[in-house]
Amino acid sequence: MSALRIVALGCVTAAFGAASMRGAEAQANCDTYGKLALRQQQENVELKCGFTGPQWAPDLKAHVAWCAGVGPDRWKAELQARQLQLDACKAK
Repeated sequence: MSALRIVALGCVTAAFGAASMRGAEAQANCDTYGKLALRQQQENVELKCGFTGPQWAPDLKAHVAWCAGVGPDRWKAELQARQLQLDACKAK
């Protein structure tokens, strides 16, 4: 195998490895997002806030799947929006 082919193969392997790591990081982020979303839903129920809709679903898989289809800015904004609603409910 020529040196050029070895270098090219190494670059391809590194690129796939980096993509795999990004995928693993994204999955870990979405797992965390899902757990936080469920905690917020539990707080919604405990405080009797009455929030409903998909963002308040008690389904971890649904939250993780939604997260996997959006970018980090979107799921972070969703967590913040729910927290603002919970904070307003607590203040009543």
